[in-house]
Formats: sequence, C-alpha cells, structure tokens
Amino acid sequence: MTNNWFECKVKYVKIDENGKEKKVTEPYLVDAVSFTEAEARIHTELEKMIHSDFIVTNISKSNVSELFPNENGDRWFKAKTSFVTVDEESGKEKKSNNYMLVEANNVKDAYEYLTEGLSDMIVPFEIPSVTESPIMDVFPFFKDVLNEEIPENLKPIAEVETVSSDFE
Repeated sequence: MTNNWFECKVKYVKIDENGKEKKVTEPYLVDAVSFTEAEARIHTELEKMIHSDFIVTNISKSNVSELFPNENGDRWFKAKTSFVTVDEESGKEKKSNNYMLVEANNVKDAYEYLTEGLSDMIVPFEIPSVTESPIMDVFPFFKDVLNEEIPENLKPIAEVETVSSDFE
C-alpha cells in the first residue's frame, strides 16, 4: 500500500527562545487518503503539541514518495532520487525522479542514510540533490493507532487459523 502524503501549513503563535510571542506558519506532512482526512489528522496530532489556537492555512498534495526516518536525526531533508530504467520498446534509458524525505542531522548524514536505505535496489539510481526541508514533523498512518476493539462474537484471524490447523 502506498502512502498519500499531504503537506499541511499551520499558523499559530509560538514562543521563541527569548520568550517572545511570534506568529509562525509551519509545514507538516500527514499520511491520509483525502484532503478532509489530512485536515482532521493534522488537527488531532497538533492538538497534543500546540497548547494554543492554530489554523490550517493550506493543504496540498506532496510529491514525497517515501520516508526514511532515523531516530538519531533532528531535521528532515528532501532528496531527489533519479532511477534509471530502460524503455523496452525504444531501448532508450529513461530517468524517473522521486522525492524522498530523510531524517538526519545534516546533508552528509542524510545522503549516507538514504544511500544505505536504497542499497538493496536492483534498479540503478542517482541522488542529484539533498536539501534541508522546512517540514517540522511527519505523521504517518499507523493501523495500531486506531484502537479498534474486536467484538466478542469475532476472533482475530490468527486464532482462527490456529484452530483450523488443529483439525487437519
């Protein structure tokens, strides 16, 4: 399943390192199936982090295709990756560009971490650019977060498979 990333710009009053209030607009990345869900998710996520009023000023579809999180990183870097494929009809090489976000401390670490993450690719690739992204935080979708309880009359599939294999 592929992710649908939406960039949400949020405006709020932030207290800077000098203790002064400052209006800021910051971008966040949210995994959602629609603009409506993206707005709902960004509100849910930021209500936990921002303890004042905020407004979502813009939501746009992001061109990010993949994330490479790194618990040691403190910023997000946007990397342009070019994959080389061969057009079977014409026999010509064709480059297709993808944009990926890598969490790291600096450009060098981001490049190395991305290279390591893509090392098992069969298709040749290049990384023409890595730049620091303005993205403040990323909110991927996790099924576990839904906290859906299983009704009493139903069983998890793993239990059903275990029971049925006992009868074989």
